[in-house]
Formats: sequence, structure tokens, C-alpha cells
Amino acid sequence: MRGIIGFIVMLQGALGFIGQVFFDGAWGVTRHFVHLPSPAYAGICAAGVALIAWGEWDRKRKEEGERRTA
Repeated sequence: MRGIIGFIVMLQGALGFIGQVFFDGAWGVTRHFVHLPSPAYAGICAAGVALIAWGEWDRKRKEEGERRTA
């Protein structure tokens, strides 16, 4: 579940950052709720990547624990 949420957060951050830096305004759903500067969108993207990494790390840790007990 963290991976799915992380992917959505990462996508919204990337869309906001790319839209503001290279085009005329932010893209994505986040812009409808708050107006953020470009570094904030980059931070949102990084938070999404961290959620994805955390989910994958936890999944691998659980798989290793199941292999050791089996």
C-alpha cells in the first residue's frame, strides 16, 4: 500500500515541478488545493520516492523472514 501511495505522491510532485519549471504552470491535482513553489514540488516527489523505497524494503524484509522460518 505504501508503494501505491508513494507512486501517486511522486507523480503529483513530478508533475507540479516539471509544469512550473519547464512550462507555464503546475500540473496535477495538487495545484487545485495549494499553490507551492517549485522546490516544494520537488520535495513532494522525493517523499513519494521515499515511500516507494520504504515499501519495497519492508516487503523484502518480510520475504527474508518467511524464508528463514520455513
